Amino acid sequence: MMKNIALLGFLSFILLSCTAKKAIIDAAPAQEIKPELTETEQRLIKANELAQKFIITDGHVDLPYRLKVKNFRLQKEFLGIPIETDDGDFDYVRAKKGGLDAPFMSIYIPANYQVDGGAKILADSLIDMIEYITIEHPDKFQICHNVAQAHDLFNKGIIALPLGMENGAGIEDDLKLIEYFKRRGVSYITLTHSKDNLICDSSYDTTGTYNGLSDYGRKVVAEMNKQGVMVDISHVSDSTFYQVMELTKAPAIASHSSVRKYTPGFERNMNVDMIKKLGENGGVIQINFGSTFLDGEIAKLRNEQRDEMMKILEEKGLSWRDEAAKPVMEQFAKDNPSLYSDVEKVADHIDAVVEAAGINHVGLGSDYDGVGDSLPTGLKDVSQYPNLIAELLKRGYSETDIEKICYKNVFRVWSEVEQIAASMN
Repeated sequence: MMKNIALLGFLSFILLSCTAKKAIIDAAPAQEIKPELTETEQRLIKANELAQKFIITDGHVDLPYRLKVKNFRLQKEFLGIPIETDDGDFDYVRAKKGGLDAPFMSIYIPANYQVDGGAKILADSLIDMIEYITIEHPDKFQICHNVAQAHDLFNKGIIALPLGMENGAGIEDDLKLIEYFKRRGVSYITLTHSKDNLICDSSYDTTGTYNGLSDYGRKVVAEMNKQGVMVDISHVSDSTFYQVMELTKAPAIASHSSVRKYTPGFERNMNVDMIKKLGENGGVIQINFGSTFLDGEIAKLRNEQRDEMMKILEEKGLSWRDEAAKPVMEQFAKDNPSLYSDVEKVADHIDAVVEAAGINHVGLGSDYDGVGDSLPTGLKDVSQYPNLIAELLKRGYSETDIEKICYKNVFRVWSEVEQIAASMN
């Protein structure tokens, strides 16, 4: 999760739904011959069907922290955000449209809580928030603890909300908190975030505090295996990753990472050798949709354009926080479409994982509500998963392959982790 506050607006990509197409066709005069659908239209109709047919799980959606910074529990006007809103990337209506059934809600702990304290308190408050949503809307959302429950909720038409803690700082220095958060619904823990913590080194930190896992971190991995909590290696340093692979007795996940091949030098993503090793471990890498995770050239360009944008605002006497700055930033984004990657590039990353590790080791980890304005064209919010499915169909992926990418690979790991834990207790 890139917790940068959005500086630029974005253009929405309009998803053509099969319902809209049917309405166009039905509106034609009876005497006219109905036009044949193009291959692109046929694929998108098929993709919409598959999005509704298959469970779609997403390894990382940052709704809880987005609501936290909007004082969700204090301001009643925000209570409707999870149902339908133009704000953010996720709500119930858009999730249903896109076929999203089991998004892992990120229980995000900023790195400053490692220093200032209060990490557990924050984690509990975010889980409380998700529980509150499910109490308010039990016909739409339920916290989900395991694969069986996810299937049951899917059959009932209810969106399952499994939880993943982003930053193991939430367990502080107490191994017993792993079991505690497991009971609260946390099914994976990302070992660290933007800074080295008590557990391990971060890919974003150059300190190299432990050159991988700390002694405490090794105990954390072992206890996560014992408690049936998935070990998430997104955000960790390379050395931490390889040590986890040696130590863990259960498959691991990268809940929201992409392929370093397309972002040279960006350690936050995984290189081919790491992807192969994760595959040998039985794990899954879930592709992050952020444009800077997808394309190194776009990351460089966005930095340059951001500087230019800030210069324009400064010349106008505006701060990016000012309401008057919003139309200026939106126009800048329209004038600079190259700021965004696209759905085809996401498919490229999936291709690269399949080539390196096989079809059984790739999934989706969008980082919706966590990467600000950097989402790619065609995947701007949770309503647009069918665009990616259509692209995969275009590339020759079978329905069986797509079903694995949508949920089966991650659900396999989730089940195996709990089975291994049961055998250890």
